[in-house]
Amino acid sequence: MKKFDADAMGERLLRKLAGGTSRRSMLSRLGAALVAAPAFPLLPVSRAEAAKPDRSPEGKTGFARNAQTKDDTKCDYWRYCAIDGALCTCCGGGIHSCPPGAEPSPVSWVGTCINPDDGKAYLIAYRDCCGKPACGQCGCDNTDRETQLYVPQLNNDVIWCFGTTSMEYHCSTAVLVGSAS
Repeated sequence: MKKFDADAMGERLLRKLAGGTSRRSMLSRLGAALVAAPAFPLLPVSRAEAAKPDRSPEGKTGFARNAQTKDDTKCDYWRYCAIDGALCTCCGGGIHSCPPGAEPSPVSWVGTCINPDDGKAYLIAYRDCCGKPACGQCGCDNTDRETQLYVPQLNNDVIWCFGTTSMEYHCSTAVLVGSAS
């Protein structure tokens, strides 16, 4: 029985490859691969599973594990997972309404919060109320799933009073948009 010889096997493989291809064809294939490689991330891929939040106890964020559904004047209220600023519920308004004298911004940032009562994820639109001096009560800075500032629709560090008569920030609301599932 012949002993296994890796060198001989490698040589046979390379000789066979060299006999069936030319330098030009190898260079053209390598060039085509180099030109096409940057386009691979642009190809359509189903990311539906990756976009779904993990609702298991192990997959929940710290905020989601400790969220409550009873008191909307506390920072740990489940809808406030990505809110930054004073809560309008402490400033004369409601969870989805501005206090008298303040106007809601026409733009908002969004977050996906998990309701601990039913375990489902919901899309929340956070809207600043503008036109009055800052409320200064019930200040929260929750950053659950916040993204960098270059993705502004998912960042809460921006004063969102664009399009109002005054850029003066007063408080923030948390409007339930619908199910995120």
